[in-house]
Amino acid sequence: MTDSNPTAYDQLGGDAGVRALVERFYDEMDRLPEARGIRELHAPDLTEAREKLYLFLSGWLGGPPLYIEKYGHPRLRARHLPFPIGEAERDQWMLCMTRAIDSLALAPDFRDQLVATFFQMADHMRNQFDSESNPFPLAGG
Repeated sequence: MTDSNPTAYDQLGGDAGVRALVERFYDEMDRLPEARGIRELHAPDLTEAREKLYLFLSGWLGGPPLYIEKYGHPRLRARHLPFPIGEAERDQWMLCMTRAIDSLALAPDFRDQLVATFFQMADHMRNQFDSESNPFPLAGG
């Protein structure tokens, strides 16, 4: 019996596709002057960041839960709270991820769905808000 609803992990090409996405993402972050802000939030050596993102995305995209097996629950937002993440950082992250996605040979509908899903995650990571975008204006930002 075949699965009529392949996971995003499968549609990316499994392990090799996720690795390629992560490698291209961090290559873009290193290369693009427009991504300097988020690059500076990372260690000079991206080896550990590349590995952790690969492990996380494997499970998040519907493949093996490698990150959870190694580190436990990702607590993604909590792990990123020490870093100031506003609209600019979200957009820089999305620029790198969108370019990485576009470097892969993906079906257009899947590509668009993937970009939209990554945007939701990136937007959820924001912890810095200006007065117009603060979802809790009475609580400060």
